[in-house]
Amino acid sequence: MLGEHHYSIEVEWQGDRGEGTSGYRAYGRQHLVRAAGKSHDIDGSSDRVFHGDRERWNPEELLIAALSQCHMLSYLHVATQHGVIVHGYTDAASGTMVEDGLGGGMFTEVTLHPRVIVADESMVETAQRIHAEAAEKCFIAASVAFPVHHEPVAVVTPVIA
Repeated sequence: MLGEHHYSIEVEWQGDRGEGTSGYRAYGRQHLVRAAGKSHDIDGSSDRVFHGDRERWNPEELLIAALSQCHMLSYLHVATQHGVIVHGYTDAASGTMVEDGLGGGMFTEVTLHPRVIVADESMVETAQRIHAEAAEKCFIAASVAFPVHHEPVAVVTPVIA
């Protein structure tokens, strides 16, 4: 089924310290991200290097998380189509953002490091190969203007005696 899908979120800034944005260091970067029907809000801020709160999620981390989640969900779907039985999936994703010297910047790349645990040795090769197909199906990766690399590892479920 082809279709158009719409998503809505709300962002609420919480960083007014009484002076508003009277100066670059006069305000906090704390904010909430919420959406109708979600069980909890996301506590956001800017990265610490941009005077943010390191205990809160920043937009750069959320972008990398979205790419990682999207690839994982696409991968699990593709795995079912290829008969690969996945018992575990983790990712240690990382990304690089470069400042432009004018107050902005952009991501230059993100690398996903998915580690997939499959049911049988006969599935390992296919499990590795289908990451490319999953990458093609990831809506988020298809929407960004920088490369998203994949360095996957597939292993067999350990036998518990």
